[in-house]
Amino acid sequence: MSADSVAAPRATPFAGRRQAIAVGSGELVRVSALQEGSRIALCTPTIPGMDARDWLRRADGLLGRLLKERGAVLLRGFGALDAAGLGELATLHAGALREYDNRSTPRTQVSGRVFTSTEYPADQTIPMHNEMSYTDAWPALLFLACVQPSVTGGETPLADSARVYARIAPDVRERFERDGVMYVRNFGLGLDLSWQEVFQTSDRSQVDAYCKAHGIAAEWLGGERLRTRHVVQASLLCQATGERVWFNQGHLFHVSSLPHEVEQELRADFAEDELPRNAMHGDGTPFTAHELADIRAAYKAEEIATPWQAGDVVVVDNEQFAHGRRPYTGPRSILVAMT
Repeated sequence: MSADSVAAPRATPFAGRRQAIAVGSGELVRVSALQEGSRIALCTPTIPGMDARDWLRRADGLLGRLLKERGAVLLRGFGALDAAGLGELATLHAGALREYDNRSTPRTQVSGRVFTSTEYPADQTIPMHNEMSYTDAWPALLFLACVQPSVTGGETPLADSARVYARIAPDVRERFERDGVMYVRNFGLGLDLSWQEVFQTSDRSQVDAYCKAHGIAAEWLGGERLRTRHVVQASLLCQATGERVWFNQGHLFHVSSLPHEVEQELRADFAEDELPRNAMHGDGTPFTAHELADIRAAYKAEEIATPWQAGDVVVVDNEQFAHGRRPYTGPRSILVAMT
């Protein structure tokens, strides 16, 4: 599908202009579109350095309304938050924080249920994805806080999941939606996360119970080896908007998302279902190069990337927007809380 065939961005009350929001006593924030034509909202305090938690307590549900309408909100110019502060902000808005279960990437737990962002090498791109869309149970909201922006790069691009869906060729969408996406993971090879890290236990019976509860086929293969297969959604109807959105990580889990030389080495050593991780159609048929290229092109066309500033907090409706990470240089620290 060509870019010209995609509908123009929906008109919004905030597009192209700034608006002061009166809450309680005085005007506390101004809201505008982050970029021309973008749904993403930019909120800045009228009092520089205001504590975002204090604003949220007085905001009379504004953040929730913006998230439903805009899908993602950048809070910029508020006081910087540490891990505990981010956890408090997320809890104030959405209640208890979510644990990072059925893990797919390495992260460090910093404070309570606040984690570092994915700890992948700085020179690698993390493809666009909706958080935990490789599972049957995902977080509703993501809260990301910038403690230290990188020297160069390191943006966390966002992409409207409904617009990504619209860009993908109808025949590709139909094929994915018909059978779902199967995620195959082989643990105990020393090449990815261990099953103990993924399931946060060393008790095999607990792993079996978790897998049974979530419809994951688990097969113990001797020693520390475990193979899991899980077939879940390719798309879904967004709870906030009712729109159909692209919602899976097939292109990310697929071995072709790795650097070419790494992919070639793995393919030389492992069969398709023995790779440390891989994805395919729900009936076990491999994705075609055409399908993967079409999906990746759709994400690329919809990427919106803004350089991080220290103290920024981005709140993302996980169904409405996908996110990723661009390569970077220099130290970088982004914290994540999920609700």
